[in-house]
Amino acid sequence: MTYCCALRLEQGLVLISDTRTNAGVDHISVFRKLHTFGVENERFIALQTAGNLATTQAVIGHLQNALALHQEPNLYSANTMFEVAELVGKTLRKVLEDITTDTQEQMNYSCSILVCGQIQGEEMQLYNVYPQGNFICATTDTPYFQIGESKYGKPILDRALHYTMPLDDALRCTLISFDSTLRSNVSVGLPLDVVVYHKDSFVIPGGKRISEEDPYFTQISKQWSDTLRRGLQELPKPTEDYWV
Repeated sequence: MTYCCALRLEQGLVLISDTRTNAGVDHISVFRKLHTFGVENERFIALQTAGNLATTQAVIGHLQNALALHQEPNLYSANTMFEVAELVGKTLRKVLEDITTDTQEQMNYSCSILVCGQIQGEEMQLYNVYPQGNFICATTDTPYFQIGESKYGKPILDRALHYTMPLDDALRCTLISFDSTLRSNVSVGLPLDVVVYHKDSFVIPGGKRISEEDPYFTQISKQWSDTLRRGLQELPKPTEDYWV
């Protein structure tokens, strides 16, 4: 399993993915699930993957191969992020069709992909590409997508996140979303890959990998737990009719 979250906000993009993959209780590995592409001063593109590892690696491999061999279309020849999402969806469908033409069996090899970025002259976009290759686009009302093991980290995003939130606040909010997931589900694990992109910068961010020893993540995890405990104690006590 995995957990990936992408935010498209007024000021930019916030992307976080875990790196844990499971092939049984005694086989846990680390694989990168957040992949960045781009041309400085022209475009930034990021993909986050969840699902069958062989399928996701094949999709990323086909996209990278098309760039290396200058095959058309590719991530750098697409004119819009919509075309990028279409390309990713078509590549995913091709990978699944190469495995089997049985649509029911294809679900055993399926994956989901978050596609986001910005191309010069266009607005930032964020798409959620489904296993069938079709996709939906994030909006100001729904400015984030999650794939993988999303339920544990969703409440904090639903309560606190909004489109105009500053990027530093949004990053903290998303890190807490991951901290909640890490505590409740062993199939999601550190290290985390983090990328923050500032709107209209067209700079390819180097990103950051958060390990178990990361002092900032450790600090906010502890402080969030302390804040929840203190907040619980500060809530009004239930009235007597709750005990009847």
